[in-house]
Amino acid sequence: MFGLIGHLTSLEHAQAVARDLGYPEYADQGLDFWCSAPPQIVDHITVTSVTGQKIEGKYLESCFLPEMLATRRIKAATRKVLNAMALAQKHDIDITALGGFSSIIFENFNLEQFKQVRNIELEFERFTTGNTHTAYIICRQVEQASKQLGIELSNATVAVCGATGDIGSAVCRWLDTKTDVKDLLLIARNQERLTNLQAELGRGKILALEEALPFADIIVWVASMPKGMDIDPTELKKPCLLIDGGYPKNLATKIQHPDVYVLNGGIVEHSLDIDWKIMKIVNMDVPERQLFACFAESMLLEFEKLHTNFSWGRNQITVEKMEQIGQVSVKHGFRPLLV
Repeated sequence: MFGLIGHLTSLEHAQAVARDLGYPEYADQGLDFWCSAPPQIVDHITVTSVTGQKIEGKYLESCFLPEMLATRRIKAATRKVLNAMALAQKHDIDITALGGFSSIIFENFNLEQFKQVRNIELEFERFTTGNTHTAYIICRQVEQASKQLGIELSNATVAVCGATGDIGSAVCRWLDTKTDVKDLLLIARNQERLTNLQAELGRGKILALEEALPFADIIVWVASMPKGMDIDPTELKKPCLLIDGGYPKNLATKIQHPDVYVLNGGIVEHSLDIDWKIMKIVNMDVPERQLFACFAESMLLEFEKLHTNFSWGRNQITVEKMEQIGQVSVKHGFRPLLV
């Protein structure tokens, strides 16, 4: 069985979803309540591969909210992730994806040091961040959506915002080795990591965000930020493809310009309907078919009986592993969202 650990996009969103799911005791509560609320299993899932194979899974709501990071409630945020992992293991789930901020919190706050959660000793091989599949899907979105828009990668400049993160560095490696993209612009907060990435790639210009944006034909946004970012569309090249790989996704609502195309990054479509209700809650356009690529990674590992932490640690994603998960993704009927 596979598991998905997720969270909602805001306190307001969480209150509305709690009401919809029949948790009235959660629906009218403020952030303090959500900081102490335990994780819940709220959905049972059946996925059918195009090969005919069927798998079962569970969705675990961690009750984490991005406001916890924005207000520096770090202990509450880390407790959310660890408690959700313990709940997944308690239910003997073989492989569970850490969705959204769950994986970021795990890595940034070094939660591997907290292996004991009450009476459960966490077995980290039962968990995956899903970042390898996410990075692969974003790269395929760059390749395929740019072609749809008439942007030739051989003449294009691609800016990666969040380039030194787990997903961002993997995207840079793929674009460098698997495409003929002309220029890479590397954007991140940590200058030492940027310099190391530039040295690894043997290319790429290190620029601040405001310096890079006017030169970019394609912008890959994979920075981990609890709040959205304002970008002035008049400063962007036309046409410009902007792939929003963050969560929550908000660039499409903020950037309104006919020649700036915002694509929800890291989203896959499945060839067959999935029996679940959770994607309606996170406002997917076609909730029976669309999902986050990180969630799909745990499904793929369950299909293949690869019960291992396929994606783990920071900046460990290789092009070879992206190709491996990509082949499995295609095999079972997943494809990158391009609408």
